[in-house]
Amino acid sequence: MININLEGQAAVVTGASRGIGRAIAEELARAGADLVVNYNRTPCDDLVAYVESVGRRAVAVQADVSVAADCENLVAECVKQFGKIDILVNNAGITRDGLIMRMDEKAWDEVLDTNLKSAFITCKAASRHMMKARTGSIINIASVSGIMGLAGQANYAASKAGLIALTKTVARELASRGVRANVVAPGFITSDMTSTLDDKFKEQVLGEIPLKRYGEPADIAAAVAFLASPLSNYITGNVLVVDGGMTMR
Repeated sequence: MININLEGQAAVVTGASRGIGRAIAEELARAGADLVVNYNRTPCDDLVAYVESVGRRAVAVQADVSVAADCENLVAECVKQFGKIDILVNNAGITRDGLIMRMDEKAWDEVLDTNLKSAFITCKAASRHMMKARTGSIINIASVSGIMGLAGQANYAASKAGLIALTKTVARELASRGVRANVVAPGFITSDMTSTLDDKFKEQVLGEIPLKRYGEPADIAAAVAFLASPLSNYITGNVLVVDGGMTMR
């Protein structure tokens, strides 16, 4: 059995207070990483306690990732607390769904600022430290929506497609310094965000998934831990789709 070992690594996880972000933070901690965990409205003291219970260190930092200064502070806090940043996971995201004919600019801007601009700012801030150290792994959480598009999600799909393009560009720019950048693109994952969807729509989606089940946050966390670890040292600029086969062609 191959174990993922992140002993001595320092990581930042955005949107870590619940759902996929929390699962990612817990998985990285179990693998040995120390963490800066970001939340906006929902404090994550219990997550910090969990990380400490598995023998790692954690610092919770409140930040609105749509604000550039807050994003920069997350990276700065990681370097302050742990002396470096080895892993950056951009997971924070929001939806403001609606058909494009009814979508206003505010709904567009809020989603693009939170889902895409935040990743640009954190990648920019982290890259300085990672390039100097000549090592690092950036993992951005996109979505199958950014690959195939979904009706009612023009803003969300655009933000996730942009995130994929941003990651590939970062991967090309930083590869010569030993820094890797990859994407995990979840399919339909059980979470607070998906729990509000209409039951008829959920049944329709389930019929399109060859594995005939919805994914769990742990499925995404496992993919992130792999891409953060030395097991993926020769993987960069890649999109790892975790969707039960939903987008298979």
